[in-house]
Amino acid sequence: QVQLVESGGGLVQTGGSLKLSCAASGRTFSSYAMVWFRQAPGKEREFLAGSGVSTYYADSVKGRFTISRDNAKNTVYLQLNSLKPEDTAVYYCAADSNRYRTRWYPSQMDYWGKGTPVTVSS
Repeated sequence: QVQLVESGGGLVQTGGSLKLSCAASGRTFSSYAMVWFRQAPGKEREFLAGSGVSTYYADSVKGRFTISRDNAKNTVYLQLNSLKPEDTAVYYCAADSNRYRTRWYPSQMDYWGKGTPVTVSS
């Protein structure tokens, strides 16, 4: 069992930055791919970035968002830069026991956090 807790969301102006964190319980953190998604009101949950054997990004955030992980701290991060109003959403981290994927979908995830909201004002 893995429990995930996100933090770091908040209100930021257009062009600003935030760093999200996701702390995981358990001693097998390094054996999971860690993935960030987001969900805006009325929209489907969207893949953003994943860290498994390699790191992959959605085209929509490539160059603006950066995923990183600290296996010693059981924590994965998502640095959000050059934020836009359309980045407003609840951001979720998730864990996948398959570390070899190159693209992640919500149905593939084994564990989810409860999310942290990000609001970008214009």
